[in-house]
Amino acid sequence: MVKYWQYFCLGLFLTLLTLFPPLVNNRPWTSLAVAVETPGKTTQAQLQLASTPTELVSAGKQRYQSGQFAEAIALWQQASVILAKSGDFVNQAAVLSNLALAHQQLGQWPQANQTLSASLDLLKAAKSPNKDIENLLAQALNIQGNLQLAQGQAEAAFATWQQAVDIYTQLGQQGEINRTLLNQSQALRVMGLYPRSRKILETVNQNLETQPDSIFKAISLLNLGDTLRVMGDLNTASESLQKSLAIAQKFNSPDHITLALLSLGNIAFFRQDMKAAQDYYQQAISQSPAAQIKLQAQLNLLRLLADTKQWSKTETLITQIAPQIQNLTPSRPHIYAQVNFVQSLQKISVHQKSVYDQLAAKTLALAIQQAKTIGDQRAESYALGYLGSMYEQTRQWPQAQELTEKALILAKISNAADVSYLWQWQLGRISQATGNTQSAIEFYDSAVKTLTDIRNDLIAANTNIQLSFRDSVEPVYRELVALLLQSPKTAQVSQSNLNKARDVIEALKLAELDNYFQEACLTGRVAKIDQVDSQAAIIYPIILSDRLEVIFSLSDRPLHHHTTFISQTEIEKIIEKMRSSLRPATGQRARLAIAKQIYDLLIQPSEAELAKNQIKTLVFILDGLMKNLPMAALYDGQQYLVEKYSIAQTPGLQLLAPQPIQRQPLTMLIGGISEARQGFSALPGVNVEVKGINAEIPSKLLLNQTFTSTDIQNLIRTTPFPIVHLATHGQFSSKAQDTFILTWDDRLNVKDLGQLLQSRDQNSRTPIELLVLSACQTAKGDKRAPLGLAGVAVRSGARSTLASLWPVDDESTSEFMVEFYTQLSKSKLTKAEAVRMAQLKLLKQPKFKHPFYWSPFVLVGNWL
Repeated sequence: MVKYWQYFCLGLFLTLLTLFPPLVNNRPWTSLAVAVETPGKTTQAQLQLASTPTELVSAGKQRYQSGQFAEAIALWQQASVILAKSGDFVNQAAVLSNLALAHQQLGQWPQANQTLSASLDLLKAAKSPNKDIENLLAQALNIQGNLQLAQGQAEAAFATWQQAVDIYTQLGQQGEINRTLLNQSQALRVMGLYPRSRKILETVNQNLETQPDSIFKAISLLNLGDTLRVMGDLNTASESLQKSLAIAQKFNSPDHITLALLSLGNIAFFRQDMKAAQDYYQQAISQSPAAQIKLQAQLNLLRLLADTKQWSKTETLITQIAPQIQNLTPSRPHIYAQVNFVQSLQKISVHQKSVYDQLAAKTLALAIQQAKTIGDQRAESYALGYLGSMYEQTRQWPQAQELTEKALILAKISNAADVSYLWQWQLGRISQATGNTQSAIEFYDSAVKTLTDIRNDLIAANTNIQLSFRDSVEPVYRELVALLLQSPKTAQVSQSNLNKARDVIEALKLAELDNYFQEACLTGRVAKIDQVDSQAAIIYPIILSDRLEVIFSLSDRPLHHHTTFISQTEIEKIIEKMRSSLRPATGQRARLAIAKQIYDLLIQPSEAELAKNQIKTLVFILDGLMKNLPMAALYDGQQYLVEKYSIAQTPGLQLLAPQPIQRQPLTMLIGGISEARQGFSALPGVNVEVKGINAEIPSKLLLNQTFTSTDIQNLIRTTPFPIVHLATHGQFSSKAQDTFILTWDDRLNVKDLGQLLQSRDQNSRTPIELLVLSACQTAKGDKRAPLGLAGVAVRSGARSTLASLWPVDDESTSEFMVEFYTQLSKSKLTKAEAVRMAQLKLLKQPKFKHPFYWSPFVLVGNWL
């Protein structure tokens, strides 16, 4: 019986490293690696005496593993000729598969594709196929998938690997099924389909759970950890990576140890723990025996050093990276590495006066040439676009426009929407800089539409979009709004532009929360104010780099707006000053002065219009740091805003379209913790609060030990409470995983809370009208923490959410809540009016008249 060299194909294709695209702006280069143990070595004497096909194959394998790819090719070509002459076509196919891998390593893509195609033809033409031949065919398909993925053909690679899975399934080889599924997960990641990749990886890890520890298990855990990180589940990702690291250390595998360290560094980076990230990257660099892994760590470290302005260290690292970058063989991962290097150089050049511009241009020229060599239009688009960006920075507009237009064409040909929007945005900036405002608006508009398409398909998983939102997505919307609201010299801003600007801001709020959840889970349609509440005004403050724009939307009236030319830096200083002034120790004169200053910026120019239209409710869609301010505490010189209007906030009219409260008898589910728990202090006022509320509205109370995740979930499923009141510690954060409420036995983050509250029977006709969080606070030092409140409001499924912007005195909170429910249950007031009446009751009491006690209570969502 002929012996087939199937073990060799398997050993080689699993040693390849698959690297992923660069992350836009300031994000680390991420990799996914598939590798197995290094097979036994061949001695130098054996290499010299190799003459039979078996000896030639073994000698070529040794050369391949030592990086001598040209020598490996020469030896395997000899073996292939001998095998062809002897009619041993099956073993020749095995050798050709390995030749394809060696050609790939040298960037010889035509030769790699041709030899692999010849291998597949020989295997498929075998006259008497058996299990061994089928096994070789599956392995050759695995190699073909690897070649396709490296050339940017992710969809083709996935399909090819599915053929291999089918063969292994027929052969009953679970181990090889797992390995090929792991390869498929890589293709899904390149396509941005991370949820599907995660599902496959969880299946593989479940298959391996009962198996003894192995390097393959470490690899599978590593892949899962990387995928979870991109999807925002950092805690679970870290656990998976730590398990991978422990197994790699157990087997003393340097490659896999450094890959785990690199991935743990990436998690630390995304958590903004720069010291930990830097330590992990430096460990990976010092411990890695593999040049590719070391280069990944060096590129990630360079990006970190540039972000943290450690300029002296960047210079040394650049001199280490540059020779490696210039000597990379053509492949999509290597082209992305070159672009990634340039991104860091551009950031450093801004500080060091373009000292690295020549190196950056040389690197991009190489990347463009290599992309053309392998026919990878997506990679070529990346490189061309960033070269266009360099010309944009040096104000060489014709060259910048020409290169960017070429990049956009290639991105569209490649169906790469996540690349297209970058170049549409870039062309918008170039058009604006050259005075072509209408063209600029058109390009910006195209970029926003492309982002909308990405949101619907890939934003839940695409690293480039998701993890650099503030740098690479949010500015597109804001810059388009700035153009739309730019007043013409001879006329006011048109209603068309005002309407479009409002819609763009609504779209930004939707995208912002998508990014917060790291899921494209929200849908919406802009509600028209006259169809909602004829006595409400919707106010959109928009903080731009050089001015503050405020759009007012009134019932059955044209939109209008006013502009204040004040820099973003200055407006943010004013906001911070007002926030600080709301501490009880601040003097009244200083506090009222700053409160009037913000009133004048937001409300004063429209006072007459509000009065003319008999407006009773102001609904704010707040922007940036304004989300940290209680609008109720604004001051017109005579009165607080809450003394004139009911006030509410909403993340956007398309997110939480208001509906009148259902006027059935109110019942309530109350959950609370008054005792110290899980490191949090006691809340003695909770007992008074819940007893007072229970006296006003029939309630089911879960207090302390009875307030568990299971108990509250069971009650919500079985009893349709319209109001859920949670008097417990909690935190609002700019990160979904750090936004939580405390139960007796657990912490429920915003996603868990949403699942819990929406776990009731889907056929229930009683919605959650109101979710009240009476003891939550914003995370300290987190300027974007109100995103957490908006996230809870949207994700909970409740029509309205009532919470506080800071921890408030127990006594005043209890009194506020009892009065709020009294007003809500005994009259036909809207929720916003009930909040106002409760705030006014506190305001009229001398001990609570300071805004610190009554202003932080904000109603988010449905104000009716």
